[in-house]
Amino acid sequence: MASSETDLLLESTNEQPFPTDDALPAAAPVDPLSLGVPFADLKLNKPLMQAIEHAGYKSCTPVQSAVIPAALRGKDVIGQAQTGTGKTAAFLVPFMNRWRPHKLQGPIGLVMLPTRELAMQVANEAVKLAPSSKFRTVPVYGGTGMQKQLSSLAKGCDLVVGTPGRIIDHLRRGTLNLDHVRYVVLDEADRMLDIGFRPDIERILKRCPEQRQTLLMSATVPDTIKKLVSRYMKEPLHLNMTPSVMTVDKIRQAYITVEKEKKFDLLMKVIERERPRQCIIFVERKRWADQLLRKMRPHLPRTAAIHGDLAQNMREKIMAGFRSGHVNFLIATDVASRGIDVSGISHVINFDLPADIENYVHRIGRTGRIGKDGVAISFVEPEEGGHLTDIEMTINRLIEADRIEGFDAYLSRKTPILRSIDSTSTTEEALSDAEDAPARKPVYGKSVKKYSTRL
Repeated sequence: MASSETDLLLESTNEQPFPTDDALPAAAPVDPLSLGVPFADLKLNKPLMQAIEHAGYKSCTPVQSAVIPAALRGKDVIGQAQTGTGKTAAFLVPFMNRWRPHKLQGPIGLVMLPTRELAMQVANEAVKLAPSSKFRTVPVYGGTGMQKQLSSLAKGCDLVVGTPGRIIDHLRRGTLNLDHVRYVVLDEADRMLDIGFRPDIERILKRCPEQRQTLLMSATVPDTIKKLVSRYMKEPLHLNMTPSVMTVDKIRQAYITVEKEKKFDLLMKVIERERPRQCIIFVERKRWADQLLRKMRPHLPRTAAIHGDLAQNMREKIMAGFRSGHVNFLIATDVASRGIDVSGISHVINFDLPADIENYVHRIGRTGRIGKDGVAISFVEPEEGGHLTDIEMTINRLIEADRIEGFDAYLSRKTPILRSIDSTSTTEEALSDAEDAPARKPVYGKSVKKYSTRL
């Protein structure tokens, strides 16, 4: 605590460390809708600014411009924004700015999120933005051995990033103590509730001190989220940064009608025509991901598939290959794709339309990250015309028809497809492996049939 590093941290700001103070000074005023606000204008402490500069970040995204100043003032915040908008730094920076070296066992910060991949992504970002070499982040998630997590927690830490199920496991074992937590983040809260994590989330929040700051990040704010907010957040500031057009304008969206048995041949033609830098190919079922991988590998060796049945070490290896560029084509299910944040993705191909309309927005958000151009192409079978129209109604945008010679199919738009989840499936199977989907619900409250003349 007497090191020059500690002195630098304490001298750079008048704030007190997390363990001893609840108040936060007012942040510099920033227009929530502004673009390109420099991080320097946020008046962050010097060590954190050095970490941000070292990470190559210069200006805030609109989400960061809105959330960071409010969180710096100590407010509970609901950040409603699409994926790929810089939400991770938006909730990490306020915590990092307030952190000081301490002798508590920790953690003093807790981030809950829905998937292993997202936990690893956020943990890596926390390491990158850490204001000091003394700052310790421990990711905890299922699908991997406990020993490394147990050892890391025993050494003490500042921030725990994990899935609710594994956090509950550690609480039951007594290997994680939340008595000193002062900052809690629920990331992708809508997805956590969809997966069925609500009971675990509530148990965890009840174990955290009442005197804490809570941030909730979510693409949507349905009634289930509002109930959670009313119980566990104090006068939260709701920042809705969802654009009036729900999907990123720079993403070129198109669909191609095709008979089911011709989908693979169409995929090869699309890849030949588009020549993607990196591409995610979405399928609905885990076994379909494996089947498609076996077909693609002879033609495109740098192809991999990721889904919930793979061992965690294999998933990590595949994602490392995709981030490094050694894997060009990644076949994925919806649940497994959560946490994929690779800036070089030029194309998303919906080999299967998503059963849940909400997942369409999340899928195409894998490309066009933070303003970059991207392409999203959906394969639509003849009987899926109604489902395609439902997607258009929800995103409030017309998806252009594309065409490749020899792959035309009659497309009916009269009857929307209603899908249901098999009650015998597991939670992950129900989301990433279900043939049918729940009745349509608007992603962002857009249910107006704006393009009804197209039916």
